[in-house]
Amino acid sequence: MVLEVLRRSMLGVAFGGIFTFIALTIMKLNAFEATVSEIWMHMGASMLLGIYFGISSFIFGDSGSHLIKKSIIHFFLSYSVWLIIAGMVGWIPLNGRVILWSTLIFILMYVINWFGWYLYFKREEAALNKYLQKNK
Repeated sequence: MVLEVLRRSMLGVAFGGIFTFIALTIMKLNAFEATVSEIWMHMGASMLLGIYFGISSFIFGDSGSHLIKKSIIHFFLSYSVWLIIAGMVGWIPLNGRVILWSTLIFILMYVINWFGWYLYFKREEAALNKYLQKNK
């Protein structure tokens, strides 16, 4: 279990690093300058979010809860962690209108991601069932 937590954490750090690199590339192409402190802070926040999302996937493990219940728990935890980190590092200003818009964008991205994974696993399920029926 501990090794799996470490593996998922490191995967989250890797994704956080990739997203930071993409952001830095966009900044470089647009001739945007930033201090090392700013880059360090944003990269750290990105990696923390990566670690969170890596570890939070345990919510969807083999427990007996229904997928919708797991998804609701994951959504609210994810939103809370994201809002705290995004607010602390300045990704979103802490005013009502911006929080509302960023919340709507977060919900949209979450729903798209959720349905993408749902459809992927449904397709995998169908392929496995077809294989099992064929090899009975």
